[in-house]
Amino acid sequence: MKNYRTLIVTMALSATLSQTASLDAAWAPVEGQLMTRWAKDVSADHALPEYPRPQMARKEWQNLNGLWDYAIAPKDGVRPADFDGQILVPFPVESALSGVKKFLSPTNSLWYRRAFTVPADWKGRHVLLNFGAVDWQAKIWVNGVNVGEHRGGYDPFGIDITGALNNNAGQEIVVGVWDPNGGAIPHGKQNLHPGGITYTAISGIWQTVWLEPVGKASIASLKITPDLDNGLVSVTVNGLATHFLDSAQVEVMDGARTIAKEEGKLGQAINLKIRSPKPWAPGSPFLYDLKVTLKSDGKAADEVASYFGMRKVEIKKDKAGLNRIFLNGKALFEMGPLDQGWWPDGLYTAPTDEALRFDIAETLRMGFNLARKHVKVEPDRWYYWADKLGLLVWQDMPSMDLPARNMPSRGRSGRGGGGGSQRLSNDDPYEIFEREYRAEIETHYNHPSIIMWVPFNEGWGEYDPVRIVSWTKQMDPTRLVNNASGWTDVGVGDVNDRHDYPGPGMNPLEEQRASVLGEFGGLGLPLTGHLWVERGAWGYQNMTNSADLTDHYQVLINALKGYEAHGLAAAVYTQLTDCETEVNGLMTYDRNVNKIGTEQIAKINLPVYEVKSNTNAPIPVVPRPPRRP
Repeated sequence: MKNYRTLIVTMALSATLSQTASLDAAWAPVEGQLMTRWAKDVSADHALPEYPRPQMARKEWQNLNGLWDYAIAPKDGVRPADFDGQILVPFPVESALSGVKKFLSPTNSLWYRRAFTVPADWKGRHVLLNFGAVDWQAKIWVNGVNVGEHRGGYDPFGIDITGALNNNAGQEIVVGVWDPNGGAIPHGKQNLHPGGITYTAISGIWQTVWLEPVGKASIASLKITPDLDNGLVSVTVNGLATHFLDSAQVEVMDGARTIAKEEGKLGQAINLKIRSPKPWAPGSPFLYDLKVTLKSDGKAADEVASYFGMRKVEIKKDKAGLNRIFLNGKALFEMGPLDQGWWPDGLYTAPTDEALRFDIAETLRMGFNLARKHVKVEPDRWYYWADKLGLLVWQDMPSMDLPARNMPSRGRSGRGGGGGSQRLSNDDPYEIFEREYRAEIETHYNHPSIIMWVPFNEGWGEYDPVRIVSWTKQMDPTRLVNNASGWTDVGVGDVNDRHDYPGPGMNPLEEQRASVLGEFGGLGLPLTGHLWVERGAWGYQNMTNSADLTDHYQVLINALKGYEAHGLAAAVYTQLTDCETEVNGLMTYDRNVNKIGTEQIAKINLPVYEVKSNTNAPIPVVPRPPRRP
């Protein structure tokens, strides 16, 4: 029976390879699309080649990004006999960089197929197939064997495919994806009918796919918790197929020097003393390295590299008795852009790792210390660069369309623009949200850059906020929680968040929570040659030229400093870049033009961080400066 199955799979694989060879192997992005400068660095054999998981890195791995066969077929159909062409993974099928740029209806499925080989020196070890993210439901076959299924558009997952591998060199992966694209799943600003503040819906594989070999027992995850006050770091190592006698050794390094080493049980916290800890903060984002070794029968069975930062975030009163956000025991005004994380050429997927790094580095160069990652979760390397370069992050949970539940009468529900109201027949939508929200927190728990969770934005699908905030605090007591950014505050969490366009403004001060401005600004400036659409571009308040934009921005920041004196603790400007029809970015959508100028905007921003509490000062009045000719 086994030989027969091997013969059938081998014949199917031979047919696959023959058909693949007959397809046009030349790849090119779809023409007529606005592109970034990094698109030229993308090719069929150079698609996001970097190791995708820096906080749990293995030395041996194989990148499966590149050209795969693809087909679009009816949703409930079986694997298609013929494929439509080739797609460049990991770019969404709707994007120009995929080489396809086709719309995927919820009535259809998207199929992927590729051949691969397992390196000879991996023989005798288990092979894990890892996906950074697939939107939304993925079913995976290896050599005709169904090896697993995953549902969730933003969290990584891995499958042990060892039992499905052939003894010969040739192997085949098939992935079938269905994406309802809106409705009762987390989808953020994806929209089947984009426009206004919503953007092109994406589907399928949109983050790196890779293989890695491990032993029978292996490390599954790490949970790293810094304790700056006591000079400790706690590391919990979780394993796969481990024995109760197996243990983990954790080594902390400052550069090349080992400064702490401890061994302990799997699944239990291993505490390591960090003498004279170096705090992580914007401007000095020091990272310690970690080496974690799984020991089975006294021998090393698996090893991963990681890192962490020693930092602490809390709400405390300053000397004037005003609640501020304190980082590492010091009051710090936080200001940065709303960051949508969209790209004109790759949509949800940045064209290159350097492009991901650029957005963070440019945010810092403009004099910001914060980004609010807006209703999207990024690939792990985005947070790696935030950790490495020193950018604070407020992390939103991608919103979904849910009916309001346990909300005050003044609350609003639903999302601007909407994404449809399709409900999955066999799933409770609240369970879907909480499963994916838990995955977001667990997956990103170790990143020092993330200092605040934002489960809801502006009442978009908001429900049970009191319970959700309490649940979030139980999962992660080390970070702040923003119960709802804008609109539907119910008095829980660590901050009271207001949205004010163009603003600025602030909510009344409270005894326990800090007052923050989660969105303001939205000053628009369309620049010909850098637009997603030549007609229909909009901003919350459109300017006529760069000088006009600069004047208005300066007025807003001057007023912001006045609110800061009255106790405003943080502010988020809308937004980092233009995004499809929105032109209220500080940069154009292709990132080719900084509309105010990097040095100029930094000069305007930097005085904001000189926090001077003065509740006796007059409330700022925001004048409208005259337009320049």
